[in-house]
Amino acid sequence: MDNALTSLDWSLIQVFVAVAETGSLSAAAARLGRSQPTLGRQVQSLEQALDATLFERHARGLRLTSLGADLLPLAQQMHQAMNALTLTAAGQSQRLEGTVRITASVFASHYLLPPILARIRAAEPAISLVLVPSDRSENLLFREADVAVRMFRPTQMDVVTRHVTTIEMGIFAAKSYLARHGRPQRPDQLFDFDLVGYDADELILRTMRKFGWPATTEDFAVRCDNQATYWELVRTGCGIGFSQRVSGRADPAVEEIDLGISIPPLDVWLAAHPAMRQTPRIRRVWDMLAEELEKSQT
Repeated sequence: MDNALTSLDWSLIQVFVAVAETGSLSAAAARLGRSQPTLGRQVQSLEQALDATLFERHARGLRLTSLGADLLPLAQQMHQAMNALTLTAAGQSQRLEGTVRITASVFASHYLLPPILARIRAAEPAISLVLVPSDRSENLLFREADVAVRMFRPTQMDVVTRHVTTIEMGIFAAKSYLARHGRPQRPDQLFDFDLVGYDADELILRTMRKFGWPATTEDFAVRCDNQATYWELVRTGCGIGFSQRVSGRADPAVEEIDLGISIPPLDVWLAAHPAMRQTPRIRRVWDMLAEELEKSQT
């Protein structure tokens, strides 16, 4: 094994860590943005290079062998060192040009960020932007994104954050739905109408329960966890739902329903790795995102 380690492809360490931490090839492939067959071959290559079995195959995925479990902490240290090296080197670029990868929720990527990114492009045409819509928390340390726009404060270690604005929430329904079914006049009347909610995500349920409403998943006539699709279900008449006020009020197909209640707002945070935050192009995009996001809510 010692001879194998001297010539080991370090990219295989990344694969080993991803598969070990997620427990399956499919989840690791989603994390790394590669295909499942490719990762399967790379795992085999690593095991062949080490002349050792690192994973046991079972019905639900892959489980570390005792040797694999012993090697994982060392591999994680190597992976962190490799990423720190890459981040530090990338952070030395002083040019106000290049690519900046931005990740944000699916809803924000569809309805909030496009006009903001258009203004950033107009101001800085030498900076290319990559938008990654995702409702999962990308690991900024592993360069899945340079800047993250989050509706919660990121808690990752070694990540700098900045609170930039607050987004007000409201209750909305399509005008076509309200024309057919009328409008609730009191909060307790909401349950007499079709409600559009999330399925596995319990955010709406938790908020309703804070108001003392004993809501369950079955109270939602239509459910969807994809936020952009969720909003389309509301605006095309599936029922009453919830959305960001600025986006909802800008949509002529829907109407806001005022029931005299205050829905908790969403805090908007920016996050980036410290080394990359100091790169001029990323610092410029960071500053413009903060400014534009704040202006979008006024």
